[in-house]
Amino acid sequence: MSYKLSNASSIFVFSNKNEPALKIKSGEVVEIETKDCFSDQVKKEEDIISSMDWDKVNPVTGPIYVEGAKKGDALKVILQKIVLKKRGVLATGKDMGVLGDKLDRLYSKVVDIKDGKVIFDDKLEIPVKPMIGVIGVAPDGEGINCGTPGSHGGNMDNTMIGEGAVLYFPVFNDGAYFALGDIHAVMGDGEVGVSGVEVGAFVTVKLEVIKGLKLNNPLLENDSAIAAIASAENIDKALDAAIHDFQELVSARINLSLKDISMLFSVVGDAQICQIVDPLKTARFVVPKWVLNKYGFVL
Repeated sequence: MSYKLSNASSIFVFSNKNEPALKIKSGEVVEIETKDCFSDQVKKEEDIISSMDWDKVNPVTGPIYVEGAKKGDALKVILQKIVLKKRGVLATGKDMGVLGDKLDRLYSKVVDIKDGKVIFDDKLEIPVKPMIGVIGVAPDGEGINCGTPGSHGGNMDNTMIGEGAVLYFPVFNDGAYFALGDIHAVMGDGEVGVSGVEVGAFVTVKLEVIKGLKLNNPLLENDSAIAAIASAENIDKALDAAIHDFQELVSARINLSLKDISMLFSVVGDAQICQIVDPLKTARFVVPKWVLNKYGFVL
């Protein structure tokens, strides 16, 4: 069974208090329409972002209640397809991003997306690489705004979260309460200027409940690698958490000593930045599948 969910079902907080926009069974497919991260408020460059309703930033579409998901399970999210809309928005400005200390006000830029490219200006066309900035489930306890990442997912801004990737989220509430939004046509690791090419999209996902997979934080898998993702007050702490999470997964699944895991991670693992501009910073630790496959590693 497959469903469609329009972006009329927008929320701004991941929480189990949100009324489900849709209820599905494990293994079903949903096409989710999203707004851009500014709730489609910027239509042209004259729409100055300083006059926007900032309470409507980072909407996600949902939540989707997945029947059978229980606290302690994992929710597997297969990203089958991302179809971008035709116009994107970039923003930066005073006190925003790494260079915000050198800017005097807020700026926005509206760009066309055509033939698989972002038309940045009359000299530069950038190939699209669609990815999802905000994706996750309802957290344990109080709700968390969609601008903040955490163990539930949220605003991770991880460039690996693109078409074909598979994500695993720890489930904290019955039904999981899954939602996503903040699609980027293209974004660099770090998102240093505070936005990618922000765009609405249609994202097709398959949602499956996985029993017995215990996770502290989100996990990502693609054709070539597995990545542990974590968010914390700074990048050092985020990477520390991601690497420890990966070590726990490996130690529970293969017969390899802790000293060998440490040495192996040091020579084949990549510590990478996802974003450095949100209330918590997000990092990932990436290990190639060909290495894990040698030891028979299976999630």
